[in-house]
Amino acid sequence: MNIQQVIQSQYLASLDMMKQAIELCPAEMWDDRAVKNRFWQVAFHALFYVHFYLQPKEEDFVRWQKHQPHYDNMGQLDNNEPCSQADILEYLALIQQQVRVIVPTLDLEAPSGFYWLPFNKLELQFYSMRHMQLHVGELAERLWDQAGVEVGWVGQGQ
Repeated sequence: MNIQQVIQSQYLASLDMMKQAIELCPAEMWDDRAVKNRFWQVAFHALFYVHFYLQPKEEDFVRWQKHQPHYDNMGQLDNNEPCSQADILEYLALIQQQVRVIVPTLDLEAPSGFYWLPFNKLELQFYSMRHMQLHVGELAERLWDQAGVEVGWVGQGQ
């Protein structure tokens, strides 16, 4: 197994855990406006940045066709309509496909492609996965605390 295969497997494992969290989220938690960062927004934010950082550089990024302004920025929603679970799952499936296509071709020694991240593509992948898992953990904790629902651990992705 080479490093790209390991990176791909761990991205897909993280995405599988996010998928569980999205699918298990009760309707009353999905757009709970009593919470500063609503469940769907945290999920969208995490997915957006995996999608973004998979690109060769900032200028190459093409937003998802259903992207809405500010949905990717935590804490910047007013009374925006939420993304549906189906839409977020659609976005997740798109990103899973991109992981399968892009990660095997990465030049891990190349610069990150993002001027604010002064490291190479290899470190960018770890950076991006850590960010995804931060939010998967956040959502899993909400599900456990508020609904008694557990997100299962995924060790490797397929």
